[in-house]
Amino acid sequence: MIVIMRADATKEEILKLKGKIEMEDCRVSVVQGEKHCILGLVGDTTKIDPSKIEANEFVERVTKVQQPYKLANKLFHPHDTVIKVNDKTIGGDKLAVIAGPCSVESEEQIVEIAKTVKESGAGFLRGGAFKPRTSPYSFQGLKQQGLELLKIARQETGLPIVTEIMSADVIDEFERDVDIIQVGARNMQNFELLKQLGKTTKPILLKRGLSATIEELIMSAEYIMSEGNENVILCERGIRTFETYTRNTLDLSAIPAIKRLSHLPVIVDPSHAAGMWWMVEPLSKAAVAVGADGLIIEVHNDPENAKCDGQQSIKPERFDSLMKDLVVIANIGKKSV
Repeated sequence: MIVIMRADATKEEILKLKGKIEMEDCRVSVVQGEKHCILGLVGDTTKIDPSKIEANEFVERVTKVQQPYKLANKLFHPHDTVIKVNDKTIGGDKLAVIAGPCSVESEEQIVEIAKTVKESGAGFLRGGAFKPRTSPYSFQGLKQQGLELLKIARQETGLPIVTEIMSADVIDEFERDVDIIQVGARNMQNFELLKQLGKTTKPILLKRGLSATIEELIMSAEYIMSEGNENVILCERGIRTFETYTRNTLDLSAIPAIKRLSHLPVIVDPSHAAGMWWMVEPLSKAAVAVGADGLIIEVHNDPENAKCDGQQSIKPERFDSLMKDLVVIANIGKKSV
């Protein structure tokens, strides 16, 4: 349920009504729009009588929200959210590009890649320290050592680091050392982990599950936001379909759909979507063309010998060429790189 206040409603009257509603055990979020202030009611609203609220002379109208997600809903927050990470942003009129290897392998590797992607225009460094793998015999990442190497790369380049969390046990460490905490597709519906991340202050990059609907993705974001952390970035990374040629099927339609339903920024992972390096460039361009707020791209200086997902990683020179092309496409879409 949302309450739209009249344009002439004073701050005192808004806070007075907010307090009255909260006495009914409802959480109220106040969002100031260009002309109107909006009160978003979260919780059990069955006790709320809309007619009594509408009787308030400073209320323009009361609207019920049909979707199960509230805090992530665009009705609650008409303006798109822009998430700040140090001196960088994700969302708004600037295209955010996150680049780096699938997994951290050595100090030389991660520092070299960090320097090259920064030189090409990337604003963030990705790298897996803890790696969820389908096979228990595959490389699982360097774990804590990988985190330390990511910190060295950040110190060398100034790039904020993005890496995936696997367990709530390391949340304190991640909140201290990581700039953006990534939740992988396999953990999108690990609700206990999401609730714990909701108690942190760090931005959360939430990837869509392999078979998750758009609504399920937004509902997972709602779990995080309901605990107090509203800095959530949604990521379309491809879903599982009957097609076997590609690793996954990139759902480009999800981007404008989410932008219509939610105020949260949406980025795209073309590397995991296709699983083939030569598809990364065209899919990146397509994602930006349909309105993505950013990209997360796997870049490796020696993909043939990569310990993880080398077949979907592009080399630094290709990434550099792609960034030049993205400048043109982003400008057409009224964004800057």
